[in-house]
Amino acid sequence: MKRQKRDRFQRAYVHGYKAGVTGRSRDDCPSLDVNLREYWMSGWREGRGDQWDGMTGISGIHKNPMVM
Repeated sequence: MKRQKRDRFQRAYVHGYKAGVTGRSRDDCPSLDVNLREYWMSGWREGRGDQWDGMTGISGIHKNPMVM
């Protein structure tokens, strides 16, 4: 199994980013664990900021955490 897949915090951040960039509410965070929720919310804030800056679709491909 790849190390990348086992990192729960990175996955929480990426899922939060995706939720934020698509405009979903921060109340949609699926985790009740404080640490995972913190990473999810960090990703969500980053995603919302990118959405507000117009970095969605092709213009935001360089910001996508899955591409990095």
